[in-house]
Amino acid sequence: MPDTVREMETKIIVSNKVTLKNPLLIEGLPGVGNVGRIAAGYLVNELKMKQFAELYSPHFFPLVILHEDGVAHMLKNEFYYLKRAKRDIIILTGDTQSISPEGHYDVVNTILDFVQKLGVKEILTLGGFAEGTVVQKPRIIGAVNRPELLTKYKKYGIDFGAGQTVGTIVGASGLLLGMGRLRNIDGVCLMGETPGLPLLTDPKAADALLHVLIQILGAKVDFKKLDSVVKQMETKIRSTEEVHKKVREQQPKSMDESARYIGCLVILCLHTRS
Repeated sequence: MPDTVREMETKIIVSNKVTLKNPLLIEGLPGVGNVGRIAAGYLVNELKMKQFAELYSPHFFPLVILHEDGVAHMLKNEFYYLKRAKRDIIILTGDTQSISPEGHYDVVNTILDFVQKLGVKEILTLGGFAEGTVVQKPRIIGAVNRPELLTKYKKYGIDFGAGQTVGTIVGASGLLLGMGRLRNIDGVCLMGETPGLPLLTDPKAADALLHVLIQILGAKVDFKKLDSVVKQMETKIRSTEEVHKKVREQQPKSMDESARYIGCLVILCLHTRS
């Protein structure tokens, strides 16, 4: 067996070296309601952002995505960038998150090593807050890794008073805040209220999250395409539902429940081929 396979580790492959100005990192990986993934992916498309790096990890599920034309690719996370007048943007999105607690720490540590070298000093993470019931008008619930950030972000109508309800933020969206603070990186998590049902994409929560996000960024985005984009994503979800079921059945019963939940929920949910 080749050394590259036997010794595979979490790694980032850079396809285009970029020099960025005080970049803000926005993370939108699959998760509860796929809210963060939808928002991040839509922003990448609407702002015509350019991909410049990919992250691969042995902590992702051991499978490849097979496209309609028969071409397969490994699960990955992708980095996109956009140069702007005042501040550049990096968006991290992709196919999946880690399937184990140890993997989450390894992947997030690799991400932070990479973005710090690019000059990132602030991170916005995107996700969904599982309300458990149908939400007519989703709130955007927030969390910060430093109290000083509350004043900066409260003006956008973000609810920072739901800490007793939220309790924990599982996966990259939470760890980027916690581990980022240890590196003196400011972090804010924005979560759109969603029913939180497995394999249910929530465009309403993603829409609410996007409206807050573009205010923060001072960007202009056309929301007319959002519904059609989400429908395409939901088609992908239905077509891979059986894969999810089989993967869940194969997971060890001893696996930590939070890891089982996030791992099963995120895998393949919203892959779109660019």
